[in-house]
This record gives sequence, C-alpha cells and structure tokens, in this order.
Amino acid sequence: MISLVRTSAARGIIALGVLLLLAVAPALAEAQANAIPRTPTGRPDFNGLWQALGNAHWNIEPHAASAGLQLQPGPVVPVPATEIVHMGTLASVPSHWGVVEGGVIPYLPQALARRNENRENWVDRDPEIKCYLPGVPRANYMPFPFQIFQSESHFFMAYEFAGAVRNVYLEDPGPPQVDSWMGQSVGHWEGDTFVVVANGFNDQTWFDRAGNHHSWQMIVTERYTLMDRDHIMYEATMEDPETFSRPWTIRMPLYRHVDPNARLGQFKCVEFVEELMYGHLRKTPIR
Repeated sequence: MISLVRTSAARGIIALGVLLLLAVAPALAEAQANAIPRTPTGRPDFNGLWQALGNAHWNIEPHAASAGLQLQPGPVVPVPATEIVHMGTLASVPSHWGVVEGGVIPYLPQALARRNENRENWVDRDPEIKCYLPGVPRANYMPFPFQIFQSESHFFMAYEFAGAVRNVYLEDPGPPQVDSWMGQSVGHWEGDTFVVVANGFNDQTWFDRAGNHHSWQMIVTERYTLMDRDHIMYEATMEDPETFSRPWTIRMPLYRHVDPNARLGQFKCVEFVEELMYGHLRKTPIR
C-alpha cells in the first residue's frame, strides 16, 4: 500500500514537472532568441547590417508635416519654393516625434539664426543634395543601411550613402591630423556598451535636412548598446561651445536587417550630381 502511494506521488511530481516545463519553454525559447550575441571573448557582437527607421533624417527635432522645408509666401499659407514645387510630395516633409532629448536643440542665438537661414535655402545648402559625405551622427539615421564589421582588434563601419566609411580606432592615435567630413573616431568599452568619441570634423555637415548644423569644434560621443540580437539603442551627445549653449543628446533604436538576401548596396552618388555641380561650366549649358 505504501509503495503504491509513493508511486502515485512520484507520478504526480513528474506530471507537475512536465507541465512546468511546457509552461516555461516558450519563455526560455524567447529568451534564447533575444539573447545578446557575443564574440568568442564575451564582447557584444555588433556585426551586421543596420538601419534607423522613422523620419529623423528630415528633422531631428519634433515637427509636424509640411509642404516642404523650403517655402515661399502664398496667397493664404506658405507654399513650396519654386525650386521644389515640381517635386510635389517628394519634397514635402512627413511628421516625426523627434529624437532630441528635451525636444529642442540648445542653439546660441547667432547659430539659431543660421539654422533658420539654412532651412530657407535648403536646396542650395544641404550637403546631402550634393552627395557630400554625411558626417556623424547623421550617417547613422539617413534612410540607407550601414554595416558594422567587428573583430577583437578592429571596428569598421561602412555606409551605403556616398560610400562613406569610418575606421573606429581602438587605441587613441592622438589628435586628428586634419578636419574632415567624417572626423576621427576612437572607441572603447564601458561594460557592454561600445562608446565612440568622434572629433576633427569640418563645419560643413548637417544633422538633417532641416538646416541643423555645427562648427568645427564639435565633439560627438556615441553609445552603442545591444538591446537584443536585432536592436541597438543608439545615443549621441554633441558638444560644441561655438554653436550650442550646452551638450545635448539624441537617442533612437537601430534595426538589424534580417532578410537573408540583405546586402550593403552601392550608392556612390557623386556622378549623379555632376550636372547639378558642374553643368553650368558646359560651353552650351543644357539647363
């Protein structure tokens, strides 16, 4: 009789264990699927093709939809400027909640005036239109993917737009030798977050299509944190005492391309803007 009771109890415990396993198995599977990928030495593994979503490339500050960045007075409300009116909705601006912490870039008064002037002359001034290198942090949230190549001794970023690249030094080589569009980047680890300090920029890149700008003194501190295998939380803090009253930060997720056919495309657009840049030099201009 006692053996029968023990056998029955054992069977009950086994059945309860099976039920518990069935209950937690989906959660365990999900946890394994979302586990942060790591290199053989335990560092977070950022290798892959990434892209930002949303409309921050139009304007990193919160903004409503509008007929265009470059407007002119209309009979009732402002209308698209002559230079963009024929582009229709392609030149109109979709709304976005913004990525700037606090919602507003802390411009100094003179720098804010220049931003507004940039916006009023978007077609002539935006370096993206002329296929100049996008700079940092703009390269990371343009509507194009970029690829990270990571090893224990190297960290390299390749961008589809204009063929831009960044070699992130893991040992500080000293001050940048010359100012450039993409600057000089030096990275280090803070726990599982990869921190990149970039400087040595020229003053010709923008943050977006809305005329937001900086000076050559800008220092950008980026933070890349893997949330799970397919999402990076990206932060960038800008310091530039010539342009801003204080440091300020943008924050957004980056998404991994999971399509097995995804590849970094070629969009070396310099040849596509030759007519825009140099067409007026023709003996007989075509426009």
